[in-house]
Order: sequence, then structure tokens, then C-alpha cells
Amino acid sequence: MKTEIIAVGTELLLGQIMNSNARFLSEKLAEKGIDVYWHTVVGDNPRRVAETFGIALSRADLIIFSGGLGPTLDDLTKETVADVLGLTLEKDEAWEKKLEAIFARLERKMTENNYKQALIPKGARLLINNHGTAPGIWLEHGEKTIILLPGPPRELMPMFTEQVLALLPEKSGVILSRVLKITGMGESAMEELIADLLANQTNPTIAPLAKHAEVHLRLTAKAADRKEAEELLAATESDLLKRLGDAVFARDEETMADKVANLLLTRKLTIAVAESCTGGLLAHMLTNVSGSSAYFFQGQVVYSNRSKTELLGVQPELIEKYGAVSEQVAGSMAENLRIRSLCDLAVAITGVAGPTGGTVEKPVGLVFMALAAAEGTFCRKFNFFGNRETIKERAVMAALNMLRLYLSEKNG
Repeated sequence: MKTEIIAVGTELLLGQIMNSNARFLSEKLAEKGIDVYWHTVVGDNPRRVAETFGIALSRADLIIFSGGLGPTLDDLTKETVADVLGLTLEKDEAWEKKLEAIFARLERKMTENNYKQALIPKGARLLINNHGTAPGIWLEHGEKTIILLPGPPRELMPMFTEQVLALLPEKSGVILSRVLKITGMGESAMEELIADLLANQTNPTIAPLAKHAEVHLRLTAKAADRKEAEELLAATESDLLKRLGDAVFARDEETMADKVANLLLTRKLTIAVAESCTGGLLAHMLTNVSGSSAYFFQGQVVYSNRSKTELLGVQPELIEKYGAVSEQVAGSMAENLRIRSLCDLAVAITGVAGPTGGTVEKPVGLVFMALAAAEGTFCRKFNFFGNRETIKERAVMAALNMLRLYLSEKNG
């Protein structure tokens, strides 16, 4: 069964809202074993909606619309679909009475345009909306199935889960996906390590997705049942882990901060951070995880040389000799912070985020970071590229990864 999802709404084309409905629908259909071949977005224009619907009818077996079912003049999905299929719109008496009851309870006048939400194409099945006034519609036309759903996710999602899924045909199989998250290497370097797996992929398929400071590999398996699909994913994941090793830091929804937090909590270790060029972003990431008060003691943004000296005790002579952006200063920041905060671990970051401030010797993107622990202080040098925001994000990801690797090795 080939499926096309059509999102109707000019606001989507303008980038004013994200098309979260398409992602939700695709995930749910995949769990049902139904293939989604196309995602289409079209504005609130009846001619273009009709053209888009016509193309979908020529290539898809299941067509799902989201949006355009409201009471206003630009909500024309239902009318356009009916017109293309040559169907008249008929009043659903029960839904009209429900609408009148809703407006009466709200003590609001029900205007004429609200009444059009009780109209559905002849022969269609109404899908009850328990979270809004626009009902969904299930329509079978020849060998095609057309489903119309309201645009607001809080209405679409429960309607699809509670009503539509049960009406869809059971397919002989399921589609499952898993995402592996990689850091510490670029997309091209990663692809080189797994080139043969990418070239010979059949089932599961492997799709690389580049992010700011990480690379994702999406594995997708088709199988007769969930157990078989999970076994296929596990086998492919095992092959990838052998190639990529500890560069893989998480799966699916887990973030790098989640991973580090779990390691700190498991080992009952505490941490403090001192940041210069990242301006508190590392502290934000570490405290953005629920329960962070168990491991996070303090964070200091020491942007100026004076603050590094007065708040952390970095010797002015050290800064004068090596510069604020140096391995020596990063190490001193981390060591002094660990002692002063009485924490198990301390991380310090200093660098040039840009776009100004760089020199030939210390260009924009140069970052030093240090991790101080009981057994010593470990320093690393990085050269990041990108704009100011990207460099800060990559620096923080590298600092978190340094923590992850230390904690994994220490407690592996």
C-alpha cells in the first residue's frame, strides 16, 4: 500500500509552524507496516489543493490530509476533495447538534461558517473529534482510501490513534526504525568506516543524517513481526558498533546530556564547570536533565581574565605567558575549580568563539578544555568551524563527550 500524506496550510510553506503531523503519521503508519512514499505540503488554495490531490490519486492507494477543515474561508480541504471526486456535501445532523451544544456550553453564538463543519462528502464516514469542532472524514473511492484530519496536532493525534488506526488494513509485517547517534567524527569519516555496509544495505536500510555536532544513522527494518524486525536492527547495530566503537554515544531519543547525567548519577559523582567562550551553555546542558541537582554543584562563567583570576585563582602570570586561550589556563581553571567547589570532577572551557578575536596563532574556533579529577587533569585542544553559535554548540558537545568517555572508561 503506497501512502501519501498531504499537509494543507500556507503557514507551513511560510515556515511559521513545523509539520509535526507528518512525522507523527509516518511513525504510526510504519508501526502498522504501511509504507509512506510521499510527504506533500500545499497552501490554502483550492486550485493547488485540487492539483495536489489529483497527483496523489494517480500514485497512492492511501491519501491522508491534515488541515483545512476549520470554519474559515481558507479551510477548503473537504470541499476541494469532494469537488474533485464529484461528490456532494451532506449535513451530518448528529454533528451539527453536537456543535450547537458546544457553543451553547461556551455561551458563544454559533455563526453560519461553523455550520459548514457538519457537512461531509456523500458516502463518507465521520470521525469524531473529541478535542475540537472539525470532524475527521474517512472516504473510500474505488480502490482509494482518503482520510481527512484536522490540522491542530492535539486534535489530529488522538483522532488518528483512537479511530483511524483500527480502520486501516492489517499489513503482513511491520516497519521499525532505530537511530544511532555518533560524535567525534564527521559524516565523511564515518561513511568511510561503514562504506561496505551502506553500499550493500537491503534490510535494514541505513541512512546517514548530519547534525551540528553529531551524525545520526537511521536504521529501518521491515519484517513479518516486531520481534523479527528488532532482531534485524540488533544485528545491524552490532555490525555498526564494531566499526564505530565508542563514537556511538546514544540511541533514539537519548541525548549526550542524558548519557552523561546517567553516568554521573550511577557513579554518584559530582561536577562543577567553568566556562569562558561557551558562556554557560555547558552548565545549561548538564542541568537540563531532571534530577541534575544530585550531581551538578555549580557553574561559573568566567569570561574576562580578571574573573578567571579572582573567581578561580588562575595566576595572572600564567595568562600573560600562555594567553587565556591555552591548555595551561584551561587546566588551571579546572584544577582550581575542583578544589574550591569540593567536587569529584571539574570541567573548564576557554576558546575563541568568533567571529572577531581570532589571530594567526589562535584562530576563531580554537578551543581548549580540561577535565580535572582525583587522578589528574586531562586537557584537549579542538579546532571547530562555523559561526559563533555553532562553535559554542560543538565545544559543549565535545566537553560532554570528553566526560562521557572518561566516565565510561573509568567505570567500564
